[in-house]
Amino acid sequence: MRAARSARAATDYNAATGRIAGLPIRRHHVLLVAWTILWFLLVEPSGGVSWHYLRQGEQLLFGAESGGGLSLYAHHPELQIGPVSLAAARLFAPFSDHTGQVLAEATMSALGLVMLVVVGRTAAWYYLGTGTNHRRLQQRLLVAGLAFIPMWVELSVRFAHLDDVLALFFTTLAAYSLSRGRATAVGVYLALAVDSKPWALSFVPLLLALPRPEWRRAILWCCGLVAVAWLPFYLGNLDSLAAAKFTIPNQPASSLRWFGVSDPTTPWWDRPAQAALGLGLGALAVWRGRWPAVVLLGANARILLDPSVYTYYTASILLGTLLWDAVGQKRLVPWWSWIALVMLYGGTLLIPSDSVRGLVRLAFVLLSTAYVLLWPTKQPRRGGRPPIGGTSAAPGGAAEVPVGAGY
Repeated sequence: MRAARSARAATDYNAATGRIAGLPIRRHHVLLVAWTILWFLLVEPSGGVSWHYLRQGEQLLFGAESGGGLSLYAHHPELQIGPVSLAAARLFAPFSDHTGQVLAEATMSALGLVMLVVVGRTAAWYYLGTGTNHRRLQQRLLVAGLAFIPMWVELSVRFAHLDDVLALFFTTLAAYSLSRGRATAVGVYLALAVDSKPWALSFVPLLLALPRPEWRRAILWCCGLVAVAWLPFYLGNLDSLAAAKFTIPNQPASSLRWFGVSDPTTPWWDRPAQAALGLGLGALAVWRGRWPAVVLLGANARILLDPSVYTYYTASILLGTLLWDAVGQKRLVPWWSWIALVMLYGGTLLIPSDSVRGLVRLAFVLLSTAYVLLWPTKQPRRGGRPPIGGTSAAPGGAAEVPVGAGY
């Protein structure tokens, strides 16, 4: 009788967590891995568009070539890549150019799958004690992940932008640490994101979602690690400040055109405005009790005011919609992930007019920003959080499984 009860309990647990044959493998993981491999195989033959920048940057930083070392950004302002990303690119230096590129692309693709798992656990911790049905959350992650992966492969394989990949990866870890209440880790991960790619500064308002007594410690860690990474370059060569003034062409499909900005290159005020808008919207989201929207709002600020319209920019939007769909609301269907994919990526492929593509980007930013900031949402209501690793009842009689068990 005891054996029968144990077997039944194991069957119920496997069903609740989506395990396959009792193995630590979930059904939605298998589907997402297969989806990632499919996209990797489709895109890899034409991949690595920007990988040469990473190889050049790490060789200049760690080599003995003139114009490298701590003078890297002074002599090569076009390398808008953080030192943490260049250090990570160094890991692939022992391999041939092609082998190192493919290994980097595969590693970055795998990080996208890791991020999906981390977002699932973030949602589980955020809703701990609220009676969350974890099977429904897994379904939501699967549907959102099917939209996220194509854009992640666009970033990690087609363009091979290790710097953007690491910025988004560390930001995901920061969101998870925030859901766990780990203030130091939030500060460290956000610093690593900024040290990987400077535009990740827009995600720093996540610090404000911590309890106020934890702000000082988290901010000190964040600022300290950013200073450690960047100050040596500016102290080593004051001309490194020129990297902040690097400009790119103002493309016809940019949303800037709809604001009447016709400058041929990046306006002088554009980068500061991007940062200010991202920080302001993120702080407003936290004040409104909607910190899961911070990443989406920061990414929105980027594509709204950026002169360029590269498709890999959309990966940051898809991470933002993934966090919002999984953590910020409890709808079964993650509409915003698919709306972003269709409007931003589908629009790029299907709309011939540059002006109309810019209008679509502008419309997405305005609609999604208004929605996450103003649309009524139900905040988690906990009648007493269960202990870590504990269980609680879920709607419809389904058991809420231990946090992380189903992800």
